[in-house]
Amino acid sequence: MMKGCGLVWLAGLVMFFGTGVLRAAEPVRVRVLCYNIHHGEGVDRKLDLERIAKVIQSVEPDLVTLQEVDQNASRSGSVDQPAELARLTGMQVAFGPNIPLQGGHYGNALLSKYPIANHRNELLPNFDNGEQRGVLSAELTIPGRNQPLLLLATHLDSRRDDRERIASAKAINRIVSETPRRPALLAGDMNDVLNSPTLDELETMWTRVNEQVMPTIPVANPRRQIDFILFRPSNSWKLIEVKVLDEAVASDHRAIFAVLELVQ
Repeated sequence: MMKGCGLVWLAGLVMFFGTGVLRAAEPVRVRVLCYNIHHGEGVDRKLDLERIAKVIQSVEPDLVTLQEVDQNASRSGSVDQPAELARLTGMQVAFGPNIPLQGGHYGNALLSKYPIANHRNELLPNFDNGEQRGVLSAELTIPGRNQPLLLLATHLDSRRDDRERIASAKAINRIVSETPRRPALLAGDMNDVLNSPTLDELETMWTRVNEQVMPTIPVANPRRQIDFILFRPSNSWKLIEVKVLDEAVASDHRAIFAVLELVQ
């Protein structure tokens, strides 16, 4: 009798540990905001980082990508904007300087509620001496996941000629091409629209959070979408929500926000 009970207990123990080993990782919901902040200057010409921080906090994001960010530039009061926004939001920060500006730098930033394991900034192709662009990438440690999440933040060229944007899209795709199954998010001001060669190139490796156009500019009465959030691989993510924020003063862009569930 005791021997039989022992076998049942042992079988249950094996099943318990087997379930623990074989069970897939629990889905993780990630709240993502993409925002071109126009170095903190609103359409009312007021420089107000606290207002930008309130827009960010209004959707309680886990991850934020920011474009047009100043660091110690005189035009914005020589403030380290990435550090100040991190302080105001209580998030971790990484900054990617792309050009020197008025005693400081200008580029992209990202904020994260998850630990930033490491980050790097890569300069993107530059044609005809245009404004230097870059892509900031960070590996984020997600609780309960044994693989870091890759987050990329970028801001592409704004000129009518799209050669540089297309080359930049290809460069961004090369960054993730060697790890095709790794979960990744890309967000930024692409300065181009749906069905453009730039977006078509990105979408060879990424999936947009919105199928239909969700305009982000001009801020007062948006008619074009140039700000995007994308994810990959497509089967690792489930889209829960996507919207453009109804805020039209703090910057010259509206922010786009998405909730995604990391399921694999």
